[in-house]
Amino acid sequence: MKARTDFADGKARCGWVDESDIYRDYHDEEWGRPVADERALFEQLCLEGFQAGLSWRTILNKREAFRRGFARFDPKKVARFTEADVERLLADAGIVRHRGKIEAVINNARQLLEMHKRGESLAQLTWAHAHAPRDPKAAFEVRATSAQATALSKALKKLGWSFVGPTTVYAFMQSVGMVNDHHPDCHACAPCDRERAAFAPPA
Repeated sequence: MKARTDFADGKARCGWVDESDIYRDYHDEEWGRPVADERALFEQLCLEGFQAGLSWRTILNKREAFRRGFARFDPKKVARFTEADVERLLADAGIVRHRGKIEAVINNARQLLEMHKRGESLAQLTWAHAHAPRDPKAAFEVRATSAQATALSKALKKLGWSFVGPTTVYAFMQSVGMVNDHHPDCHACAPCDRERAAFAPPA
């Protein structure tokens, strides 16, 4: 997929970006930027799970509703959700109403708290599986998963997480800067490289 160069501002962007403000801003300001915040990583992994089978633009359009419905993805609050909360969310037209995915978020919040009790963190686990920084000389390829994503998916599943298959995990890794998959001609590619170079992964 080639970079697009037909945007009104003249900037080249990845070919999957459209003209909508929400999608363009997400691409320019969020996608591929390194994230270490525990809550933000949990939110992104949950949203990637909801995205399975849908477009990311659909999730972006519903992101604020997801945040309202899931207590801004505070794992301590989500872990206390009950069946009444599941029914409340299934009745919320602002989000993707899929029982399995809703229950997965609650389960994953509980699994995250168990990790915290053991002195572990989602940030440490996920960044331990990150791709090496992008080699500018390497050929650009579009892929749906990777060996690193498969390994992280297995690690999460072993800990009891659900809706964290290799494709979902790879999309998560792309979004939080664990791999830079911006097209080399995209204006955001080099800034993401610089941010990754200055980033200290959680130890």
